[in-house]
Amino acid sequence: MNISFFGAAHEVGRSCILIDTGKTKVLLDAGIKIGEKEEHPLIENELLKKIDGIILSHSHLDHIGYLPHIFSMGYEKYVYSTKPTMELNAVLISDYMHISEPKNVTKEGLKNLSTHYKVKEYRSDFTIGDLKIRFIPAGHILGSAMILLSDGKNTVLYTGDINTSRTKLFDGADLRNIKADTLITESTYGGKDDIFHKESEITREMIESIKETLKEGGKVIIPSFAVGRAQEVLLLLDDHINSGTLPKVSIYVDGMINKAMRIHRHNVIYCRKELQSRILMSEYDPFKSKNFVIVDKKGTREKIVNEEESSIIVTTSGMLSGGPALFYLSRMAKNPANKISMVGYQAEGTLGRELQNGAKKVKIGNNEVEINLKVETYHLSAHADRKGLESVIDKINGLENVFIIHGEQSKSESLKEYAETRFNTIVPLLKSEYLI
Repeated sequence: MNISFFGAAHEVGRSCILIDTGKTKVLLDAGIKIGEKEEHPLIENELLKKIDGIILSHSHLDHIGYLPHIFSMGYEKYVYSTKPTMELNAVLISDYMHISEPKNVTKEGLKNLSTHYKVKEYRSDFTIGDLKIRFIPAGHILGSAMILLSDGKNTVLYTGDINTSRTKLFDGADLRNIKADTLITESTYGGKDDIFHKESEITREMIESIKETLKEGGKVIIPSFAVGRAQEVLLLLDDHINSGTLPKVSIYVDGMINKAMRIHRHNVIYCRKELQSRILMSEYDPFKSKNFVIVDKKGTREKIVNEEESSIIVTTSGMLSGGPALFYLSRMAKNPANKISMVGYQAEGTLGRELQNGAKKVKIGNNEVEINLKVETYHLSAHADRKGLESVIDKINGLENVFIIHGEQSKSESLKEYAETRFNTIVPLLKSEYLI
């Protein structure tokens, strides 16, 4: 079996891995990398024509954003995913097309993509050629999956993006009784110092900070991925407003988040049993809270930034690489009473990372914007921290090889130091190929 890496090597973004048994070729994910410029997997078109299937770990653009391009090149085979991933893809790809307007994506390609899904359930084996494949819950976002593949000789576990901790919506990744000789793991937070505090402590600090801003008459921007962090944050804010911990203010929901919320509600069976019970056994549905104000009319954004009342704005995009978040930041950045709270990973080269690094002036569109509002970061991450990643490596039975990807080089190399004392451990380069 050969493994080739066409993205996510020494970087976060454009995940795209080829598994080739000699008889069957499959891609694990097909993402893009969004930063100062959009980057695509370094895979040749001729090779794409030979792919027997594309298997998706979850619905984030750095794992699925290249699909419209592949199908616009004439790809005709199938994409395999869980049901929520398929449904979320439609929302995220539509948003991507609207914001990025990629020139080489065709209407025919988008149509073919929408009709070439094969939906598979967790823990239900399926085959592509001589590969037996299984999706296992990854705990990252709705429908996210680790991918277990075997050709009868070698067994590979690909984590995709993984979270080992329980959140408001999901249990941690299901790592019970997994046997694989090769692990391909993410390393977003693979550095030695990437140890998260308890989520209860983080959320308490965040809520106190938001309360302080609201009482002082300011507004809080929370840029978030439309899928995953946004739902966790909204349910958290809703709980604290209902309990009286936060003052009762409007929570504005902007971007594609509301569509993603509806998909979460329709697929609540994939969420934690406690959340399912909460909805089924009471009249209160947190996905449809009256505390949420959906921004769906022209001019509403102007009204939000100009109104005197304090408010919370949960909006895309999570890394400030596009979307409504840029409008709110450009209009609210000069006021020191306001605040922006980062709740997700900010990749190198993004505006979000610039703010985290303390930038006092940033470029938004053609304008230079002075940053006077408070900038804070809270690790409400959907990724495992260093301890969680170590536990993934420790819990796989029969492990021999570890490939570490989807992390800045220093993070991947740091995690390698942990794994290489027991296993053959590689931090692959882009376009590298390995025989296992």
